[in-house]
Amino acid sequence: MPALSQFSLADKVVVITGATGVLGEALSLAVAEAGAKVAILGRNAERAEARAAAIRAQGGECMVILGDVLDAAQMHAACDQIMQAWGRIDGLVNAAGGNMPGATVAPTQDLFDVSIEDTRRAVDLNLFGTVIPTTVFGRVMATQGSGSIVNFSSLTAQRPLTRVMGYTLAKTAIEGYTRWMATELGLRYGGGIRMNAIAPGVFLTEQNRDLLVAPDGSPTDRASKFISHTPFQRFGVPEELTGTLIYLLSNASRFVNGETVLVDGGFNAYSGV
Repeated sequence: MPALSQFSLADKVVVITGATGVLGEALSLAVAEAGAKVAILGRNAERAEARAAAIRAQGGECMVILGDVLDAAQMHAACDQIMQAWGRIDGLVNAAGGNMPGATVAPTQDLFDVSIEDTRRAVDLNLFGTVIPTTVFGRVMATQGSGSIVNFSSLTAQRPLTRVMGYTLAKTAIEGYTRWMATELGLRYGGGIRMNAIAPGVFLTEQNRDLLVAPDGSPTDRASKFISHTPFQRFGVPEELTGTLIYLLSNASRFVNGETVLVDGGFNAYSGV
């Protein structure tokens, strides 16, 4: 197989949850550009249609499906819609998730006075918002005997970050789930179905904006610390995640399984000295 063609997603069908988010925009466009038919799955109709319009404008094929990743019935309905239209599912990108203000611990807050309810919501969204779609769309891949599932972890699963307790718990669990499920998939399906994860470093999104950007638009102290501890001396931009995603979805990574790839500008590698 020619080297470049290994990275092609031509004739593949890829489902992207959380496609209406900031990162989801870049991920959806990149997957379409690589040749895949893209199922844009999210809860915001206006943004979903905007993603679809951008993909169609560049000649890609896609469909919009509104649904909540925590609702198994909605995921089954989405799966049925995709199968009726395209007849197969080759890739699943579990990009739905994010931090929640109530699941954070402020510097002046009593460390033991945390909101258990909000923490559970953060874990539900990130962890079970990954597990539930996998149980639905992964079953199709199992029937086909092939497919690639890419989860989204976070830098905080590798190097715990202050304040974001609920997010840290959830993303750490996703890495455990990725390794466990990858092992089971490999043993049961002979390498035809794979699961890996991407752990982004610090990217500016809607969920973390208040932690990183002051009301006057300047970086917060927390943002300055992130930048100074990143050898690249900046935040990442969403498009810088897409090459890793295409690799993990494509045949180029067909012997890669159970791995988490950090895309963090060297933050995790840097000792600070």
